[in-house]
Amino acid sequence: MIQHIGIVGCSAEGAALCYRTICTEGEQLLGKHAHPEVSMHTPSLADYEKCFDRDDWQGVGDLMLASAEKLASIGADFLICPDNTIHQALPFIAARSPLPWLHIADVVVAQAVARGYRRLGLTGTRWLVESDVYPGRIAAQGLECVRPDAGEREEIHRIIMDELVCGVFRPEAVIAFQRIIARLAEAGCDAVILGCTEIPLIISDANSSLPTLDSTRLLARAALRRAA
Repeated sequence: MIQHIGIVGCSAEGAALCYRTICTEGEQLLGKHAHPEVSMHTPSLADYEKCFDRDDWQGVGDLMLASAEKLASIGADFLICPDNTIHQALPFIAARSPLPWLHIADVVVAQAVARGYRRLGLTGTRWLVESDVYPGRIAAQGLECVRPDAGEREEIHRIIMDELVCGVFRPEAVIAFQRIIARLAEAGCDAVILGCTEIPLIISDANSSLPTLDSTRLLARAALRRAA
């Protein structure tokens, strides 16, 4: 029996990319035009941002839990969240969740191990990069994590929050990411985590000097495998 995937959304562009990936790549497992049943609930991004601004991760968790409960009520079998940043709140709600979750960082780090990478650059919002969502899981696998410097973090954060989540994709943003990724390569990284689900909309293996770990599509593919 094919399982029903529940998507706990946060920002529209990343959630949409995850949803499209599930629907378009589902046929590789299930046949032409086929994909698992998928439902998504997304509160206003502004509600999440209010919690971010006051460092209220319990509040973030409450928003995630409300989505989880709504998705469970309509038949979802398990949950994914195509937003790296808000995974910081998952520990606050995991024990109360009505359904199990696939953790985006577990999926990404497992792929890094499978590909033989050893030193990973981490890109994403300032909230994510300064958290332990990725570093703890990376270290647990014997790998190293390299964060952008303070100025680079602010530049990435601004691009994500002022442009990418709004569907604005500028050549200057691509150039900025390429410069930062090149510096991570100089620091000895052998791959870069695209740790915001909007980053893959402008950066990929085709225009990055390092191999990319696309958190959005990796999560979607892991969900497909679990559902099928």
